Amino acid sequence: MAIAALALALAPAAWSQPRTLDFGQAVDMALHQNPDLRAVQAQVEQARAGVAQARGARLPRLSAGLGATRTDDALNAFGLKLAQRGATFNDFGAGQFNPALPGVLGVAPANLNHPAPVNDFSSRLEAQLPLYTGGKLEGYLRQAHAMLLAAQAGDRAARQEITDHVLQAYDGVWTARAYRQVAAKALQAAQSQVNMVENLHRQGVVLKSDLLAARVNLENARIQQQQADDLEAQAMDGLHVVLGLPLDQPIEPGPPVRVRMPEGTPASWIASAQAENPRMLALDEQVAAAGGKVEVARSDLYPQVGAMARLETHDPDPGFSAHSYTVGVQLSWNLFDGGVTRRAVDEAAAAREALQLKLQSAREQLGMQILDASRKASLASSQIAGRELAVSQAEEAERIVEQRYANGVGTLLELQGAQAMLDKARADLVLARSQETTQRAALLLALGRLDAASVQAR
Repeated sequence: MAIAALALALAPAAWSQPRTLDFGQAVDMALHQNPDLRAVQAQVEQARAGVAQARGARLPRLSAGLGATRTDDALNAFGLKLAQRGATFNDFGAGQFNPALPGVLGVAPANLNHPAPVNDFSSRLEAQLPLYTGGKLEGYLRQAHAMLLAAQAGDRAARQEITDHVLQAYDGVWTARAYRQVAAKALQAAQSQVNMVENLHRQGVVLKSDLLAARVNLENARIQQQQADDLEAQAMDGLHVVLGLPLDQPIEPGPPVRVRMPEGTPASWIASAQAENPRMLALDEQVAAAGGKVEVARSDLYPQVGAMARLETHDPDPGFSAHSYTVGVQLSWNLFDGGVTRRAVDEAAAAREALQLKLQSAREQLGMQILDASRKASLASSQIAGRELAVSQAEEAERIVEQRYANGVGTLLELQGAQAMLDKARADLVLARSQETTQRAALLLALGRLDAASVQAR
């Protein structure tokens, strides 16, 4: 119902005006429409079917069959008459047997060698049950169950990665808009400088070269403003792509967001990530599945024991009058196959060891990733306060230099240098805020904790 309501709310007919999507709504939309996630969910269903199949192999197998046969083949015809409980002495050629005749034992009975065609209507109900398979069925079940857990962990990992993609695109729009505001303030300052220089030039206070330089600076500011506008448009296109929407679909991101820093220390994060990171869990289950494959390969070294029970009917006309049953137990054991089975066990064990080494390497890399992301997130957070102070100081410096230039004391080069410093301080503040969001999200993603609830409105 929730998905249907979301789809109805986001129907194209309702989008004649830009629709505002907060971060949580954006994540829900991306999860609902992302084809990669649907592929992962299909793998989960495939793994569930594998578990059911492995469990079903341990149960009795029941089969039924119906058949109709007409034959004059001597062996088959005689066998069918026996199955129908209808064989007579005459079918053995007893009518041709005369003990008084010499050489009677050499007479070929016509009824036995050249029988009349026999009709047979048969039915069969058979049950088979594996009693001992050397661990093969248990290995199949272990392998299937591990693959299901791996697929479910992969689903959680895919959801968190999609959330991260949405966050980068969503925050990218607000970052681009912040850069556009920086460019707009720079353009406004450049236009103000041109107006001031023109006024001073008319008064004969400054040279024409200052006026020309101010106009060149204005044109550069206009170009930077256009670049900032293009950057915002690209960021909006990226958000459309992540959400799976047409590029011309009108949307408006909700309030800007920030990612909360997880509690704990890097050491505790690394320890918890080993048990919570879905990629690590998926790899761990793949190792378990490889262990199940080893069990399956090793089972061929042991005997296989199975039981069967069969009920059959054979009649010359459609019916179920002549019954017979068969029950039995069968043991089979492959005593020698040239070492094929043992090499298969070695192959499966080597594949499991390769996965174990891959898991070990992934855990080490995960620890490095957590430490790197935590350092960068802490650095970005500490830089924000410094960048905010730098902006306020650069604004004051620019005001002082502008006043000096207006009074004929400073130079235009000093004024433009102060403005450039202010523009850079503002851009650095935008970058620091964006990096804080990116690195905190990277940390939560490595910990396996990134979801919409961990992202808050700024």
